[in-house]
Amino acid sequence: MGIPLIQQIKIARYIIGKKLSGQHRYPLAMMLEPLFQCNLACAGCGKIDHPKNILQKRLSVEEALRAVDECGAPVVSIPGGEPLIHKEMPEIVRGIVARKKFVYLCTNAILLQKHIDEYEPSPYFTWSIHLDGLEKRHDESVCMEGVFDKAVAAIKLALSRGYRVTINCTLFNQEPPEEVADFFDYAMSLGIEGITVSPGYSYQHAPRQDVFLGRTESKNLFREVFKRGKQRKSKWVFNQSSMFLDFLAGNQSYQCTPWSNPTYNIFGWQKPCYLLVDEGYAPTYKALMEETQWENYGVGINPKCDNCMAHCGFEGSSVNDTFAHPLKALRVALFGPRTDGAMAPDLPVLYGDRASFNASRIPVRTIEEHDPGLSEG
Repeated sequence: MGIPLIQQIKIARYIIGKKLSGQHRYPLAMMLEPLFQCNLACAGCGKIDHPKNILQKRLSVEEALRAVDECGAPVVSIPGGEPLIHKEMPEIVRGIVARKKFVYLCTNAILLQKHIDEYEPSPYFTWSIHLDGLEKRHDESVCMEGVFDKAVAAIKLALSRGYRVTINCTLFNQEPPEEVADFFDYAMSLGIEGITVSPGYSYQHAPRQDVFLGRTESKNLFREVFKRGKQRKSKWVFNQSSMFLDFLAGNQSYQCTPWSNPTYNIFGWQKPCYLLVDEGYAPTYKALMEETQWENYGVGINPKCDNCMAHCGFEGSSVNDTFAHPLKALRVALFGPRTDGAMAPDLPVLYGDRASFNASRIPVRTIEEHDPGLSEG
């Protein structure tokens, strides 16, 4: 795994403490969106579809840090918009690092060279650079030529300055598995800490809807990509749990746990997750956790959730499974996701029976329970 030992230990202690206290819903990572404004207009982005007066709004340092304290998650991911547009972003990052929380500052890297001296290397701070593929693919994804070269130059600069650096990658429709594998090989050649990968979520407000993967398409794509990694004996390192990667390959039937990755932005605490932008907001983290109707969301429960396999919904589910079944998780970590055979069954459709469904108690179903003979390899 591309996660330093100190981070693994601190997060493990945090999770064990929550489980011992009997908490079923707790945050694993917090999404802090200090602004929606961006210097790109990517085809698959649903976060920038706001009027000008909203795009000009910013969270203050005080608001951002108060939310971090209120939530208490050990990891804070800062997406946007483009965070480096925010003039007080260095102060926000310093405040979070001072709290000994792990910060991932997600950026398209266009402004990184200009602002890098405003930040300091730290075990608690990581540049998370957005790259969706090699040059042609990435520039098409962000709808602007030359962005790939700027991002790669920024990665090399940050590494030369001693920063932790990861790549965050979103895969969309009609991705050739061979090209994705080539990109992963290239990413690792840069010397980064790891890759965060996720299939794109079909934002309702995204300018293009034809770019998104369906659930079966996602599973097939990741199987083909991972298969090529094994054939090449590539040494890909992912900044994610091995069980989440196994889920992407169709080998686990997880329900999402949206409370494991709560989002705070200029409107408040977003219900129920980072991806659903029209479900309302809570004024406090406590209200988010206690008043959100979690039973109304999830695969097979809400049509908006059906094609989602994004890490912000399912990484927490996979981490729970890792703690519940450590030997299974170890096997996947050692041998990688299985890339052939039957996939784990899809969750049932319960659109007409939401009231009887409790997402916090759903059992984790795995391929072993579907057919024990298919779990090896």
